[in-house]
Amino acid sequence: MKAIVQDIYGGPDVLHFTEVAMPVLRPHDLLVRVYALSVNPVDTKVRSGGPPGSAVAQIPMILGWDAAGVVEQTGPEVTRFRPGDAVFFAGDITRAGSYAEYVAVDERIVGHKPQLLSFEAAAAMPLTALTAWEGMFEQLGIDPLAPTRPLLIVGGAGGVGSIAVQIAARVAGRHVVATASRAESADYARAMGAAATIDHRHDFAAQVAQLGLSGFDHIFSTAQLENFSQLVAVLNPLGKICLILSGPASQALDVSGLMAIRGTITWELMFTRPRLGVEPERQGQILDRVANLLDAGVLTSTQTQVLSWRDMAEAHRRVESGHTIGKIVLVVD
Repeated sequence: MKAIVQDIYGGPDVLHFTEVAMPVLRPHDLLVRVYALSVNPVDTKVRSGGPPGSAVAQIPMILGWDAAGVVEQTGPEVTRFRPGDAVFFAGDITRAGSYAEYVAVDERIVGHKPQLLSFEAAAAMPLTALTAWEGMFEQLGIDPLAPTRPLLIVGGAGGVGSIAVQIAARVAGRHVVATASRAESADYARAMGAAATIDHRHDFAAQVAQLGLSGFDHIFSTAQLENFSQLVAVLNPLGKICLILSGPASQALDVSGLMAIRGTITWELMFTRPRLGVEPERQGQILDRVANLLDAGVLTSTQTQVLSWRDMAEAHRRVESGHTIGKIVLVVD
């Protein structure tokens, strides 16, 4: 089959097409013909995750952890799907990814594709929706039946942030404040359901006070950790902060400000369930729930750009710019 691979670490130009062997199915696997995929920041981090020019651990390496397609074949222990089913999924970072004509994926982390969405619109959703859903409902413990105080989402126009805003506002019924630094990103966050926006380049507490708010019981941050003290400054006593990024800044993160207010910090990593085998079926269940919400019009796809997968290097460059609104989707043609 045809795939986009890399043999060495480096910039977007290390990605190239080649012919690779078809995946070998495990008992719970689906063989999926990929119709569309999307690019996430994790793709660019893995691509550049070693000394430039050094060989990757396993040659060839196939990136990609978001896709939509059709089941071609099933493993002997598959029970939820059959050939011909349309599906969408985020996959498992320990396995070959979706930058390929075909991918093998465990059925337990796969959802039925929303019936009313195109493959392109569906491919934009899995990784970000799982991250937002797990982060808010599992990690922050938000009760969708008991909306209380406003919720802050840092990075409200990005891939994760834009679906997090929708889920918080339209599913959990929260009054959402989102951060955005540009007029177009603020407009997009409000279109996704944010009641108000603040600029993360300026003092959080002052802007929150101008909105007439005393702070937040829950904060969901998709941003780098350099502004962590800003989050603590607007966290209410007994409040919780969920982070989705770590990196070098996390190794020296000053959490001392949380003690006086009995604040809690928690982390969300979508790959934990499939990588460690921790109730992986929960992700399939969440994706089916998200698909129903998309078909019902409660949620909308965050796809904002569509390219051919032949433009993969350009897609990586756009994601690395840090100015992407929503998600970039690529058609496998």
